[in-house]
Amino acid sequence: MRAAARPDLIAARDRIAHLAGQCGQDPAEVLSVERLGHLSGIEPELIPQVLAGTAAEVPLERRVHERFLRLRATRRDKHGREWSLAAIAEDFDAPGASLGPLNAGTGLPRLGHAAGVQRFFGVYAGFLMADSKSAVERALAAGPDGPVAADDLDHLSYLSGLTPQAIRLTLDGHPPRLPLREQVRLRFEHLRRTRPRADGRPHSLTAIAGSFDASGQSLTRLARGEGLPNLAAAAGIQRFYGVEGGFLLADDAEALAGVLGCVEGELRSVRAGGTDGENPMLAVLRAHDVRSIVTRAGRLSPAGWKSLADYLDELLAREGRPVPREPEPGTTAPGGGDGARVPGGEEAS
Repeated sequence: MRAAARPDLIAARDRIAHLAGQCGQDPAEVLSVERLGHLSGIEPELIPQVLAGTAAEVPLERRVHERFLRLRATRRDKHGREWSLAAIAEDFDAPGASLGPLNAGTGLPRLGHAAGVQRFFGVYAGFLMADSKSAVERALAAGPDGPVAADDLDHLSYLSGLTPQAIRLTLDGHPPRLPLREQVRLRFEHLRRTRPRADGRPHSLTAIAGSFDASGQSLTRLARGEGLPNLAAAAGIQRFYGVEGGFLLADDAEALAGVLGCVEGELRSVRAGGTDGENPMLAVLRAHDVRSIVTRAGRLSPAGWKSLADYLDELLAREGRPVPREPEPGTTAPGGGDGARVPGGEEAS
């Protein structure tokens, strides 16, 4: 993110503290360094320095390495163990050894591997790498002036990099799924088209690449759709255009700004009449997923339901969310015993 475009983190923190008080929430809890650190990937003890603008800048390779280690340390499996490199890499059809340099801090992963790692742990992958649903969710939740209206397709397109038609499909529960190479090319084209120079012309490849000490030729294959940029180039492109780099790539100030923006958006939704801090359109978007899962799960055997429940526990643990405890035998689950019936007469909790 360009320094000139960097938001005032202290002002954002103060707005959130004020909003939290208006919503009946404890500002100290909403803004705790542990919570902000978990969401941003920044070590909690560094949060005050990042807020004050006194934190030292960390080189990209070290930053990506430290964020990866923090993901593994804070988003464990349901047994409390760190996910193995093999388990993480298997999720995107790669060998565990391919993540060895990232884990050891001796090299950057490929762009596709970085996208896969962030998808595995359920964190935002950044403007270029986020899938359609994640991109629209981020645009809905974190507009610079508060949550964006779902019918403002042009603004959502500007923020997300998707076409208005793709956004409508996503909101209707049918997010487009493109190969990563095609997605990154289209998002790059979108940035050049929608964020031009002062004279209205797109920034040249040479100017973009020069901002991170590379040659314009290094971006030619990306512009032609013939290959993916390396991770350093992807970070540089996103920084040049002032869009979010994602959990692994964002510098500390940008990462914290993104988290504070989302927290502020949640509180504005609460103040506007929401019940749990969720933008109403985000709730609709996620409801499509719930209905799709429930429809397919209804065809499972009792053993299939058990496997599904185990996998959901793994996903919750992977994303650092608490795994709900099963009710004791003979007790009623919260909600008065109206849980969904599963095959075999059991009741889903």
